[in-house]
Amino acid sequence: MRYVSSDEDSGRWDGFPFRDGDIVISTRSKSGTTWMQMICALLVFRTPDLPAALGTLSPWLDWLITPRDQVYAHLAAQQHRRFIKTHTPLDGIPLDPRATYIVVARHPLDMAVSLFHQSANLNRERMAELTGTPAGPPQPPPPIPEALLSWIDRDVSPADAMDSLPGVLWHLSDAWQRRHDANILLVHYADLAADLPGEMRRIAGRLGLEAPTAELVEAASFTRMRARAEDLVPDPAGVLKDRGAFFRGGRSGAGRELLTDEQLAHYERRAAAMAPPDLLAWLHR
Repeated sequence: MRYVSSDEDSGRWDGFPFRDGDIVISTRSKSGTTWMQMICALLVFRTPDLPAALGTLSPWLDWLITPRDQVYAHLAAQQHRRFIKTHTPLDGIPLDPRATYIVVARHPLDMAVSLFHQSANLNRERMAELTGTPAGPPQPPPPIPEALLSWIDRDVSPADAMDSLPGVLWHLSDAWQRRHDANILLVHYADLAADLPGEMRRIAGRLGLEAPTAELVEAASFTRMRARAEDLVPDPAGVLKDRGAFFRGGRSGAGRELLTDEQLAHYERRAAAMAPPDLLAWLHR
C-alpha cells in the first residue's frame, strides 16, 4: 500500500538499495520514534558523543521536504550501520530480509495527547512555505479532553489519516501479525519507560550488537535527551516553535486520566472494532 500525505510519501521507498544490517524504525508520530533512533545510535556508535545530529545519522526517508535523491545519496555515503526513520506501516515499505524492522507502539490515548501538544508547537507558516500548501487562518485549539474525544470518534480511512485512531491501530495490527518474523521487532513505549536497561539489552540482542553500558543507558534516558534537544529533535527545516517542548513529558497514562470511565469504555469499544484482542491487551496494559 502507498501512504501519501502533505509532507510524506511512502513511494520514496520504491527501489531503495538495502544493505546487510540495515535497521528501519517504523512508528506512528509521538510514539517513541526519536527515542528509538537515539537507542540505535548509542548501540551502533557506543558513545553518547554522537558524530552528528541524530536526524543526520538517521534520516526520515519518506519526508518530502528533503529531495529523495539527496536522501538516497546521504544514506549511500554512510559507512556505519544505517538506521532509518519512517512513519509508514510495514505494509507500505519493502520488507528486505537483510534489514531489521523495529516498530514502537504506544498507548494510543497517550500518543494522541502528545500529538495535541505537538500540533500547538508547529510553525504552520513555515510548514506551508516548505510544502507549498497555503496556510489557513490560525484556529484556537479546543480543550484537550474535547480534542481527545473527537480523535477517538473520527471515522476515516487509515491511509488517509495515519495518526488517527484507525491509522494507529492499522499500523500496529499489521506489525502484530508479523511479530513472529525473524526480522520484525515490536517494542512498547511503556516498557522503555519502565525498564530502559532491559529493553536496550533486548534490542541490542535482536540487532546482534553489544549490550549497552550504564553510560549508554543513561544517555538514552528521557531527562538526558531533553537536555540535548538541540541535537536530537528532528527539526532540520525549523518547523517547531520550541525544540525544547518536543520532549514535553513522555509519561504513560496521561490520555486515560482525561477521560471519564464511560468515555474510556467508549474508546475501548472503538479500539476493539479495529484491532485484535491480543494486540489490545498488550498495547493497553
